[in-house]
Amino acid sequence: MQAVAHGKETIGERVWKRIRSDILFGRLKPGQKLKLEQLKADYGASVSALREVLNRLSSEKLVVAKDQRGFEVAPVSVKDLKEIAALRLLLEAHALEQSFAAGDVDWEAQVVAAHHKLASMEQRMRAGRQEAEEVETWKLYDWQFHQTLISACNSRTLMETHGVVFDRYLRYQMLALGFRGDIAANEHRMMLDCALERDAAKAIAVLGTHINGGVEHALSRGTELAN
Repeated sequence: MQAVAHGKETIGERVWKRIRSDILFGRLKPGQKLKLEQLKADYGASVSALREVLNRLSSEKLVVAKDQRGFEVAPVSVKDLKEIAALRLLLEAHALEQSFAAGDVDWEAQVVAAHHKLASMEQRMRAGRQEAEEVETWKLYDWQFHQTLISACNSRTLMETHGVVFDRYLRYQMLALGFRGDIAANEHRMMLDCALERDAAKAIAVLGTHINGGVEHALSRGTELAN
């Protein structure tokens, strides 16, 4: 869910966003072969543009280049999920500490607004509104909330790196983690309270429970991921 640079969007950027979204939200399945002629028909881009997009996605670990055999969607595994979760926690915890120390009143207002949108969608999800469009909106608001929490960290590099890792974690969430209902909603509420109280230590502890709880939830559901 990374933001694209400001300015007029190129065809390559537009196609990158579409294919990337289709991978993150599971419309393109792990291990699925990405045949250039089919992609050309599906996404309306030239073969050369598609090669650039797929190489870019390969650098993000969302696509695998198979030598002379073309490209395929990156596989998933329990080991990879655990590594991504640990890396997300490491980056986000550091960013939270920096952001809580530097955030001003405007930042607080942005955090409150982001949480309000997320909480509203979580309520809809708990009420059974879990169609594909609802789920994608929920994850967009979840991404926005976590990004807003760390947005005052004063490091674009940290934000961008975290965004890449968060998106790889999001892919697993769409494939396996699922919606944890009141548990996740309450953890988000606690993180909001921590932000307003500038209690970084408690927020990091809640974040650890939040991320690791999601991984445990996926594994307890018996989700079939390659080891």
